Amino acid sequence: MLNSSNYFDSMLIILQALYFMLPAYFANMAPHFFIRLPLGNVPLDHGLVWRGRRLFGPNKTYRGLLSGILFGIIAIFLQQYLASFPWFEKISLLPYREFNAWQLIFVGALLGAGALLGDLLKSFFKRRLNIPAGEPWVPFDQLDFVVGALVAVSLVYPLPLWHTVAVMILTVPLHFIVNLAAFAMGLKKVWW
Repeated sequence: MLNSSNYFDSMLIILQALYFMLPAYFANMAPHFFIRLPLGNVPLDHGLVWRGRRLFGPNKTYRGLLSGILFGIIAIFLQQYLASFPWFEKISLLPYREFNAWQLIFVGALLGAGALLGDLLKSFFKRRLNIPAGEPWVPFDQLDFVVGALVAVSLVYPLPLWHTVAVMILTVPLHFIVNLAAFAMGLKKVWW
């Protein structure tokens, strides 16, 4: 039987985990907001082919990588601001208010870059398996950016085990919901 203390402890872990990952979530969505911007629309692989296939594909651009890093940094500054409110301070795993600007930029960039590099690594393997760009690859499409962000930020702050488990489990349905919303708004070409 689940008592109320365990329930609230579990809910706190979930909220802390999701809140911690906010910069990575923002970073993962960022490229879709800038898709029509011509600036930086250069593929990261510059069209290079390995064993008959593109390294990453045409959709992995400098624009996407830089916008992801920027959104990760913006999100962590937002978290620092929100940490002045007691409820957000309670769900904060990081001491946002104690960080100076450079520390915030560094951690936000780690989460943002990690998220986009995780996605890039997944694209590399997707091309090797001959899965076309834009085709679903469940659950890797949902977890690639999370794993990348967690690995990158672990250099300065490894997420506790139960928080990591919560992020891995909850990101899959959240990813589908966000993608459906982005598709409905015309920000994505496919619903997955």
